[in-house]
Amino acid sequence: MSANPHIGRQEYFPGIPKIAYEGAESDNPLAFKAYDAGRVVAGKTMEEHLRFAVCYWHSFCADGGDPFGPGTRKLPWKAKADPVAAAEDKLDAAFEFFTKLGVPFWCFHDRDLAPEGASVAESEKWLQHLVDLAGERQKSTGMKLLWGTANVFSHPRYMNGASTNPDFNVVTHAAAQVKAALDATVALGGRSYVFWGGREGYACLFNTDAKRELEHMGRFLGMARDYGRSIGFKGTFLIEPKPMEPMYHQYDVDAQTVAGFLREHGLAGDFKLNVEANHATLAGHSFAHELQMAADAGLLGSIDANRGNPQNGWDTDQFPTDLYDTVQAMLVVLADGGFKDGGLNFDAKVRRESTDGEDLFLAHIGGMDTFARGLLIAANILENSPLADFRKQRYASFDSGKGRDFEDGKLGLADLRDLAAAGGEPDKVSGKQEWVENLINDYIFRTK
Repeated sequence: MSANPHIGRQEYFPGIPKIAYEGAESDNPLAFKAYDAGRVVAGKTMEEHLRFAVCYWHSFCADGGDPFGPGTRKLPWKAKADPVAAAEDKLDAAFEFFTKLGVPFWCFHDRDLAPEGASVAESEKWLQHLVDLAGERQKSTGMKLLWGTANVFSHPRYMNGASTNPDFNVVTHAAAQVKAALDATVALGGRSYVFWGGREGYACLFNTDAKRELEHMGRFLGMARDYGRSIGFKGTFLIEPKPMEPMYHQYDVDAQTVAGFLREHGLAGDFKLNVEANHATLAGHSFAHELQMAADAGLLGSIDANRGNPQNGWDTDQFPTDLYDTVQAMLVVLADGGFKDGGLNFDAKVRRESTDGEDLFLAHIGGMDTFARGLLIAANILENSPLADFRKQRYASFDSGKGRDFEDGKLGLADLRDLAAAGGEPDKVSGKQEWVENLINDYIFRTK
């Protein structure tokens, strides 16, 4: 992988070197303290376990603007008036950042990579041009695409949804975008393709035929799957759950809702979940809960790594720095066998007050180190702690005898009643929650 992809082009992050691992004792803010890409943990390198990706949208499109004020970040790659020329500069800036940071993957929305044209054909032409350039950058730097997706939520035409829109003409435009984004993902060797149904939901139930909209969404996803397979896409299709915002009620509320939807519409064989930490908390769950529900359903595909602000009830998309969260997340990922096509994508943005070019590096370094520490601690817990044996013992009554008969479907409700009557009042058995939580803290402080 080239450390100097900007040679011959404008350098957008001057003075920033290739970020290196310097260890826990380093006081260099532009160095990794925990993420050592080649370090072997539980049979694989950190890079192979974590599969870090940088998102295109927050990192190179967002300028810090919010509903209360304009942007605060100066983005020099957006200086040109010609939208295609500006998109070319943005691509150069992105690949300079990717390679200096040293991540193996990146992710994009179609409209972030290339601007929308005056027609479907012009939009496709511009996207193809940027995809060709991105392919050249990937080849010269060794970067790979984790996943691609289509932004079918920002344009005003999608105000009532994309695949669930009550106007068929809007559905056709969404299909055109998804087709082009799938073409782009395949051309760039993407491992997965994501659907985020940001507008797939409703604001008012009085004017909504929810049953019909859900049927349309299932049909649309099936068509996208069939097209993707027809052009050689062998990766995983992903749905990203979120309960609300921008819609009042989004159909992809949480992991269990999406799992049921996929099964109902015959999509579970091709689709999995892209779980986002901030979306999990907006749904009233923990990040680890959503990961566990996806894993238990055999549907854990990838992760958008970020966090929310517990004082704010919206999607703040902050970089992940909560070690407890990353330990719990990696416990689930490791126990599930690790990522296949997915990885850890930093769907996060620097704060509005963070305006220096280096702040984007500092944010990603912090997130990568936090997940690297989470990986080390989780691997140590799984390999050396009594946690797994304790959890198994809690359910030992189902491993033999009548408990096993119950799990095997050999007993009826009347049989259970008779067993209760014969057995008398059960002994109380402690769940030892405090001991378990203390154990996790012990391993957090013990692991190097």
